[in-house]
Amino acid sequence: MSTEAASNLDVRSPLEQLRYARQIIETESRSLTELARRLDGEFCRAVDYLYACRGSVIVTGMGKAGLIGQKIMATLASTGTRSHCLHPVEAVHGDLGRVHRDDVMLILSQSGETEEVLRLLPSLAEFGVPILAITGRADSTLARAATVTIELGSLEEAGTLGLAPSTSTTTMLAVGDALALVTSRMRCFGREDFARFHPAGSLGQKLSKVQQHMRPLNQCRVASEEQTVREVFVNVRVPGRRTGATMLTDSGGKLSGIFTDSDLARLLEHRRDRDLDRPIGEVMTSDPLTVRLGSMMTDAVDLMARRKISELPVVDATGRPVGLIDITDVLGLIPKDQAAEIENC
Repeated sequence: MSTEAASNLDVRSPLEQLRYARQIIETESRSLTELARRLDGEFCRAVDYLYACRGSVIVTGMGKAGLIGQKIMATLASTGTRSHCLHPVEAVHGDLGRVHRDDVMLILSQSGETEEVLRLLPSLAEFGVPILAITGRADSTLARAATVTIELGSLEEAGTLGLAPSTSTTTMLAVGDALALVTSRMRCFGREDFARFHPAGSLGQKLSKVQQHMRPLNQCRVASEEQTVREVFVNVRVPGRRTGATMLTDSGGKLSGIFTDSDLARLLEHRRDRDLDRPIGEVMTSDPLTVRLGSMMTDAVDLMARRKISELPVVDATGRPVGLIDITDVLGLIPKDQAAEIENC
């Protein structure tokens, strides 16, 4: 049996599988560390071109490099830099019409000699489009034609064969992330900007505004702080699922306190029946935690998780209640262990 065949048999062992997997990850990790130290002024020049781009950043590459390019393009787009991908083969069959002189080309090729990529270079030179190259060799054909070259250097591909693109694609991806995120920071791209591009999914929910998730005022229990506890619970009714709290307002309509079902339970447990016929303002939680209308949902969720509260009033700029965030409506946005703690409080 050949040494290679014997090695393949050995990897069927869980212990050997873990050893081999760790070796692969460590190989790629070392290359990333070396790359971070080797970054120089060319990286800064590339960022300057991305920041100044008035058109789109067009990302291209062949094979695995092209797939990495798609992820880099997506990261650029989601962090404030308009971008799209261009397949090098489709490009020379008409899709070069997508390229405008205001664009910037970002080309990925470890060898810098990929035939399909090199065929683009004469046309790009004719268009006068800046070329940013991410490649392994600064003396390659691609690097010599590029406006800016970020050299990855000589890399050891992971695995016993050392052939499958692994370390090279990992380093390309890391450079792409660095370019996108540094450029994004230069643009002062903030959470609200990020939220506009991520309206869906769990991330989109966290980055959305509180008014998109709160229960509107007509679905909340709201009463005057001068009413008695008994009057509030007998007379204040709302359609749909009831919240676990009543928001109390002062004579000017501003939020002055909150009284929860748990507060009521404590009065009964301690046989404080007389308090049921006293103004609720005397037993409410005064100046409760609130969140301002227009705040980001992630801030509201963080506050609820950190302070272990089940209901969070939403107020306008004048302090008047406009809605309520109930824990039961946002459980999916709070880590399960923290949500359980809140519900048990």
